[in-house]
Amino acid sequence: MLERRPSSHDDLIDHLVRSTALQRGEAARVVLDVLAYFDETYEEFVRRRHRELQSGGLVNAEIFERIAAELPHRAVAPPELSLRQLRRIVYG
Repeated sequence: MLERRPSSHDDLIDHLVRSTALQRGEAARVVLDVLAYFDETYEEFVRRRHRELQSGGLVNAEIFERIAAELPHRAVAPPELSLRQLRRIVYG
């Protein structure tokens, strides 16, 4: 029989199981997904959003304006970046 090691997020997982219809495994996956989302650097965010918006049919002018508007609303906002700096993150 495998022993289940306690997670550092067990309290949060327990809370989600009690307060939602999620099963324990589903709640654990949600917690891990949220943590991964907040671990994303602003450079990774810019690249990911660029790919998502580009695949949605937007052109770069619209994409970089939208990303610039979204960045200040991140949990930990990066320094203010110019459109040129955003393009350099994506294209190098």
